[in-house]
Amino acid sequence: MDICKFNSEGYYDPTAYEALLAVEREAKKKPYRPLVFICSPLAGDIENNIANARRYSKFAMEQGMIPFAPHLLFPQFMDDGDKEQRSLGIFFGLVMMGKCDDMWVFGDPPSCGMKLEIAKARKRGIHIRYFNENCQERSGDNIGYTS
Repeated sequence: MDICKFNSEGYYDPTAYEALLAVEREAKKKPYRPLVFICSPLAGDIENNIANARRYSKFAMEQGMIPFAPHLLFPQFMDDGDKEQRSLGIFFGLVMMGKCDDMWVFGDPPSCGMKLEIAKARKRGIHIRYFNENCQERSGDNIGYTS
């Protein structure tokens, strides 16, 4: 941040300058938080799956991550029941996945949408971690995620 010692009228303003420096110093103290893609089902029991996705996102936040759950965001203004809008929502999610450091996968078995996201993450070399519904980490090798 470029902090100026002078106010908008060109006068020296040490109080504002020192306050802005303090804000900048405090911001630099905050630890880095990686962006994590939350991969979990939406279709089926939508109400329960949304509640779970919120819980998974909170878990990721508590682990020091910035959670991104596209299936919580895009249905706010897109219709998952509309084939064209669903396809566009998945595309938006895949674009945003490119900004993520990790993918955390929750639930078993994976839905069709989850399989697509997992395949794309693997292709991009994104680190993937697998969790059960209780947010306990497990191996993805034997639970329907490989293929």
